[in-house]
Amino acid sequence: MLKIEAVIQPAKLDAVKEALIEAGIEGITILEARGHGRQKGHTEFYRGREYTIDLIPKIKLEIVIPDVLKEKVVAAILGTARTGHIGDGKIFISRVDEAIRIRNDERGEAAL
Repeated sequence: MLKIEAVIQPAKLDAVKEALIEAGIEGITILEARGHGRQKGHTEFYRGREYTIDLIPKIKLEIVIPDVLKEKVVAAILGTARTGHIGDGKIFISRVDEAIRIRNDERGEAAL
């Protein structure tokens, strides 16, 4: 099993969510996050004063999937989250040793 964590722009959430559902993903965790990568934030003006926004709002998706869905899920995220501009986000993939459904003690891929 694999855990896919994707950090995306908030405006892309609905499109990415729909693409994941079409790819056969049933479970997803969505978190609101703040951070920055290479863009290091930006400055804005409000009522004539300059403010530095160094932590940019993002959305973090967490999905645990069987190994066979890896490329399908990555393609769905890349295809819908990409704008071609800095700040599009990142995808992280890591191994999951075990998954357990609390309700009935199912284990492994059956718990997904």
